[in-house]
This record gives sequence, structure tokens and C-alpha cells, in this order.
Amino acid sequence: MPVAIITGASKGLGRALGAALAERGWDLVLDARTAGVLEETAVALSGYGTRVEALPGDVTDAGHRAELVAAARKLGGADLLVNNASALGAEPLVRLEDLTLDGLRQALEVNVVAALGLIQEALPLLRAAEAGAVVDISSDAAAEAYETWGGYGASKAALDHLSAVLGEEEPGLRVWAVDPGDMGTDLYAAAVPDDDDPRPTPDSVVPAFLRLLDERPASGRYAAPALLEER
Repeated sequence: MPVAIITGASKGLGRALGAALAERGWDLVLDARTAGVLEETAVALSGYGTRVEALPGDVTDAGHRAELVAAARKLGGADLLVNNASALGAEPLVRLEDLTLDGLRQALEVNVVAALGLIQEALPLLRAAEAGAVVDISSDAAAEAYETWGGYGASKAALDHLSAVLGEEEPGLRVWAVDPGDMGTDLYAAAVPDDDDPRPTPDSVVPAFLRLLDERPASGRYAAPALLEER
């Protein structure tokens, strides 16, 4: 069975992707910081009959990243890495004049540095896979200027560029930076707690990610809403 490593997988988009892959027979290595919630997710997803390894921890910890890849190796390799874990830098979001530099560093450390660290750790397994792929979760804030989204958006823009360069350097892999579009997640609620407008659920955008895996288009940046509209 193919194996996927998914960070930030205890809820939201990470859990929704994990469930869709488990339903297809994928084995999973799941990461999140909250052990209890992650274990609940692992038990639920193992109900699909696949193997699920849940490793609570912080992706900024090099030792934890090594453990994730080691777990995938024990399951047979790594066919897919999903860098979904994210940090806002401030909760709720603030204007750049009020964004602490430590907050910006946190966003960059989680969203960019840790993502690259996990990619580097997993590359030997991804290269050995028959159809290795990396999915880096982006945001429209990486491409558009929204008030208060500067720090987070800058980190996601850096992740986009990292993804683009990796795609050039690793022609044997597929490297997709994916903007999932608006979603009702805990991350968004923490970013903008006063926004009561209903937003799509994470599972509603999962078909866009499955389309990438099924069709394997060229490495690049994709927007989930556009992928859904084109079906």
C-alpha cells in the first residue's frame, strides 16, 4: 500500500485528507501537537482497515521529523508528504506594525523551515517511490495582500517559492503548492475570531487533492477551487 506522511493531521484539512487516503487504502503517518486529539483521529482512520501511525510532536523539532520518516520507512516507504502544519504568528492576526518579530519567526519556522526539514528527511524515500509527491499547503494570502495577513502570507509565499524550486530540482517527483481556498478551520477561527460568515468544510476541498494524485499534473502552484471547477 502507498504511504503518506501528513503533518497537522489531527483535525481540519489534515484529518480530512487522511480519511480520504485511508478510504483508498493508503497507510498513514500522522503528526500533530496535541496527543489526545491525534490519537482519536488515528483510531477513527484506522477503521478503514489501513495502518495508521500517530506521532504527537512539534514539526520544528528535528528529532520529531526524523521519527515521522522512520515510521514511514517501517510501513514500507513514503509516497506522499503533506506539509499541512501551520502557524499564524499571531492569534488573532494583527497589522504588521504590531506583529512581534518572534511571531514572524514562529510562522517562518513552522511554515517554511520545518517543511523544508521534513522534505530533506523524506527525500530518499520519496525518490524511491514509484510516484513520489510533495504537497505543501499554501494560502491565497501568499499571493494577495490582505490586511493583518502579512506575516502568515509572507511565510506561505516563501513556502510557495521553496516548492517551485524543489519541483525544478526534483524532476522525478511531483511538488505541488496548493491553496485550499477558504475553509472553516480552527486555524481560521484563531486568525479572525470575529468572522461569523460560514465557510466550506475541509472535506469539501479534498477532491481537488485527490485529483492531483490521480492525474499527476506538472509540479507547480494550484488552487483547489479551480481544480474543483474544472472537473
